[in-house]
Parts: sequence; C-alpha cells; structure tokens
Amino acid sequence: ARADCECGYSVNSTTDARHAVFTNLHETDFLHISDLEDDIGWQRQEYNVTQEESRGPFGKAARVDNVLANPLLNEWDWAGDSVGGGDAGLQLWVRERTTDGMIEMGEIVAEPTDVRFGSFRVGMKVTGVPGTCGAFFWFRNDSQEIDMEFLSRQLNESSSPVNLVLQSPDSVAAGYDASDTPTFSLYPLDFRPDELFHEYRFDWLDGIVSFYADGVWLQDMTVATPDSPGYLVLNHWSNGDPGWSGGPPERDALLTVSYVKYYFNTTGDEGDQGDGCGGDADEVAEKVCRIPDQTVAPDPSGPDGNETARTYFFSMREDMTPGQKHYG
Repeated sequence: ARADCECGYSVNSTTDARHAVFTNLHETDFLHISDLEDDIGWQRQEYNVTQEESRGPFGKAARVDNVLANPLLNEWDWAGDSVGGGDAGLQLWVRERTTDGMIEMGEIVAEPTDVRFGSFRVGMKVTGVPGTCGAFFWFRNDSQEIDMEFLSRQLNESSSPVNLVLQSPDSVAAGYDASDTPTFSLYPLDFRPDELFHEYRFDWLDGIVSFYADGVWLQDMTVATPDSPGYLVLNHWSNGDPGWSGGPPERDALLTVSYVKYYFNTTGDEGDQGDGCGGDADEVAEKVCRIPDQTVAPDPSGPDGNETARTYFFSMREDMTPGQKHYG
C-alpha cells in the first residue's frame, strides 16, 4: 500500500500561490520525554558569555542542569500530574543567583544545522517572573536570525506582547538593536503567555517570514529575510539589560515547553522524499501532506486538558514519515 506524505509536508494547499513543500521533519513531544540524553535531536548547552560580550550589566552562564525533563506521570495521558510537580514539559530555568558575574540560564539547540526554509512551531508557557527573555528562534549569525521573544517584564494585566524580530545587518550596525529597524515588531497578544500554554510559529519561505500564535496570523516580514542555512534554538536568559531582558529575576524563573515541531528543507537535501514520490504534478500533489494548524491553545489545564494538549504528530502515525529524514 502507498504510504502518505511520500513527497513531504506543506503549510498550504498544493494549489496555493505560496505553496512550498518541506521534505524533513523534527517533532519532539516533551510531555512524555524523561531523559534528555536520549537521541531526541536536541543538545543542552553549557557555555559562558562575559559581561562585556553579553552587552549588559551581567554575563550569561548556560548550564545543562538548567534544562530539565519533567514528563507526565502517566505516559498515556496528555494532561495531569508531572513527575516533578508543576507543569509537565521541558524546563528552561533562569536562576536568581549569579556565578562570577553571570546569570545562570537554560538553552537547548536542535541538531540539524543546515536548515533553510520551513515551518517552525513551539508549544510553551513563559514565566511571569520579571527579568528574563524567553526565545524561540532560528539562527545563522547575528545578522541572520528569526526571533519570537518574550520579555517577562512586559507582561501585565494590560500588556502581553511578543517581540517579532529579524536580526539583520541594520540591527548589527545599530549595536545589535533591531528595535529601530523595519524588521522589529512589538506585537500585542490577546492573552497572557505566562498563564497558559500557547503555540507560537513562524513560517520562513524565500523572501518572507510569517508569524503566528495559536494558528492566527500575526504579521509578515519581507525585508532582510535570511537566505542561508542555520539551526533552531530555544533559550531562557537574562543579562540584566534594563532595555531588554531586565533582571536578574528576584527568584528562579521557569519557561516550560510542551512540544517543538518543525518541517523544513536543508541545503544538504538529496531527494529526501519517500521512494514513492514521483509522477506528474497532480500525482505528486496527492502525496504531499498538509500540516494541521493548531487553532486552540494546546494547554493541559481545565476539564478538556487531555484533548487540548493532545496535538498532531506525523511521527506518531504509521506511514506518515516514509523515507524522510526524521530528527528526534
């Protein structure tokens, strides 16, 4: 029998003018992962950034013990109690303590480093403790970067923005400050990102980056879009900069990730589509799977938490990843 998705995955229908096919996928369900040392396609980071290099009052100290797994107690559930208490998922901590003038932080980096174009999604709940920056981003270098960043000092009853950023040569020239460039937007959300889990997403195609929250389109950016390969990063940090992260936080601050899913192409693709991908345009189109939109907050709380937190994974279904590279 023919497998599905033999020609890849798409965010749009094959008849859409902005249709693009991605041949690789990396889906990670952090609600059910207990060992981050397993082959899940992510690496916890350990490094120091001095105060001078961090461009803030403090340096940054990434530590692997600030990146922790806290799975659900019941592996068959999508909501309920976690092993360590509190929200289930991947924990990224910023500590109140400093070490040699550096604020301790958590960071995790995806293994494929030659990612070029794709649709990138994270389910997460950010901290409400002022003084940190929670970031979901694709990175090439300081002048080619796609960011969705949450500054906890900006979150209150009247304000809940997300910072949408394309780092560019202009932002580097401005002292690594994108706020006065065309590729920066302080976008107001209609929910508190520190109260529930939500999905944040960006789609990167040639010449355009589109940002979303819970499947709702927020904004397009078409200036200074990246065109080179890079990799995906999640981190939670502070350097005490009053103009950005603020902090240090007055107490340990937690950002929790329930999943990351991204569908992408790489510069090293060598026909990563399934063996059955072939035929005329119509036949190929029938073998491309539409990536479902997450249109509700993927939050596990409340009476329907077991349903709202149960999101779609191609990699959990039979014959939905035939021959593609699958990381994690």
